Amino acid sequence: MADVLIVGDGPGGLSAALFLAKNAMDVTVFGQDTTPVHKAMFYNYLGIPKMTGSEFQKISREQVKSFGAEIRDVKVSATEKTEGGFAVTTVEGDRHEGKYLVLATGTNVQLAQSLGLTKGADGLEVDRDGRTSVGGLYALGWSTRLKKTQAIISAGQGAATALDILSTETGEAGFHDFDVVE
Repeated sequence: MADVLIVGDGPGGLSAALFLAKNAMDVTVFGQDTTPVHKAMFYNYLGIPKMTGSEFQKISREQVKSFGAEIRDVKVSATEKTEGGFAVTTVEGDRHEGKYLVLATGTNVQLAQSLGLTKGADGLEVDRDGRTSVGGLYALGWSTRLKKTQAIISAGQGAATALDILSTETGEAGFHDFDVVE
């Protein structure tokens, strides 16, 4: 059983995976690398003067894997709440379980709705850390900001979600992930 299952491999899902894996969490990401970020040209992403979305996606996936997260190139067809957390089922019929579930599924909210979440006028209802009304279930990215989204916002939401999970797991109310130059 993984610590965290993440459905969606765009900037939000990969950002959450990066922070979690970097801090020794067992993370499995499900995504087929078909995120709309491939259509983007980054001029407004802090620290990146100019980059295609496809190049950004390739680098991000490699970085996440380098910290130990597993990326499964498969579509998730179903999600469910279990006694120990959550389970996802892939279109191939494989079932995976995890303590936490992070949904970073773009505008597709079907998996979230199958877990009882509702969509408001601007998307799924979450708090500033991506927490939903279902304990251990997070949603982030475009599905939570249908009208006001950017890749950098989704990545920030992924980081906030990861830090919230890490705070819960470590018992530190304000877990920080700061790296410093030695």
